[in-house]
Amino acid sequence: MQARPLHAEATQVATASGDNAGMDTANPTIRLRNPWRSAHPWIFQKLVDKPVQRPRPGSIVDITGVEGEWIGRGFYNGHSRIALRILETAPAVQVDAAWFARKIEKAVSLRRELLQLDDVTDAWRVVHSEGDGLSGLVVDRYADLLVVEFFSAGMHRHREWIYDALRAQFPGCRFHAFADEHVQKQESFDFKPWNSAGTGDAAPAIISEHGIRFRADPAGAHKTGFFADQRENRQWLSRHVEGKRVLDLCCNTGGFGVYAAVRGAAAVTGIDIDEAVLEIARGNAKLNMPFVSGVKPRFVQADIFPWLRDAAARGEQYDVVILDPAKMTRDRDQVIPALKKYLDMNKLALGVAAPGALFATFSCTGLVSEEDFLGMLRRAAFFSGREVQVLKVAGAGADHPFLAQVPESRYLKAVFCRVS
Repeated sequence: MQARPLHAEATQVATASGDNAGMDTANPTIRLRNPWRSAHPWIFQKLVDKPVQRPRPGSIVDITGVEGEWIGRGFYNGHSRIALRILETAPAVQVDAAWFARKIEKAVSLRRELLQLDDVTDAWRVVHSEGDGLSGLVVDRYADLLVVEFFSAGMHRHREWIYDALRAQFPGCRFHAFADEHVQKQESFDFKPWNSAGTGDAAPAIISEHGIRFRADPAGAHKTGFFADQRENRQWLSRHVEGKRVLDLCCNTGGFGVYAAVRGAAAVTGIDIDEAVLEIARGNAKLNMPFVSGVKPRFVQADIFPWLRDAAARGEQYDVVILDPAKMTRDRDQVIPALKKYLDMNKLALGVAAPGALFATFSCTGLVSEEDFLGMLRRAAFFSGREVQVLKVAGAGADHPFLAQVPESRYLKAVFCRVS
């Protein structure tokens, strides 16, 4: 799919519900009760004066300071902890359909022209929320399928603008759109998963990444059905697996394991508790079997905690161990329990690493900092009696950018180690 130029229709104002359609009146104004000296796009409820007549969740408003000075323009949600999401700080620039079209065109240009991702894959993140100046919106591309996830009432309310802007960049694309239940509750909107076919679930897409094929099925697996954020990490690790015994823990749809099989591993074992994603993983292995020389990954449905204890008791050891668990918490009060769980699983994983093994451990919990994650790894090494030599610390691919003033958008921590 090649982008086509922005057309006049992109400037029309139309949302799914018709809100703001054809409006020539000024935006509602929301005033802050305390001085605002931050470049962060989020303003929390306690800093906002409650208007007498509250705009509907997700409405576009103008934001003024204590003295009436203009601060910005963005989404208002009186039901959310994040009351305001600043989108635009130039007073003369309206946030309308044309604004969304320009923002999405700029995001696509970054991936295609600067990062040149189309040279290595047809699966990449199109929009990374605050990292692309579109707070509350994430879009992933899987060949002709665009997976749109709403994290704010404002993005949900103006979804037709978003779909139109995406169609301009990806002619003939299909859509699968959704919002997690906890987001809908926090942001006060209702949205059932939707796809552009209008009936049933969106058909999966077959994508290629560094010459390896995968099936992305947003209706049948977690989130988007395939995590493009690990693309560079999968590629780097796969250069070190030839002839090795590989263990892929919390393997999901088999990304690391399939890479390892294609790149010449002697044996590949993937463990996950979810049988549905393991079926996709087995299918991903089959997609690449013509390129795999005699190695068929083995995917096992199990809880990694008892499985690892039993494997250690049997004396099993692996030359490459990968640990990529799901997000542990969204609650700041649960960060310490999350770190304890990371500690427990990393200790067990290190227990089956052969001397000199390569160990790759990950955290996608945004509330866990890189410093805290490395501290956890140090304790895991101590308690397991292993020495861990850190070779590389990384994160998500460059198609998941974050703004310096919005570190929350940087969520993935990747640590590659040698174990002795």
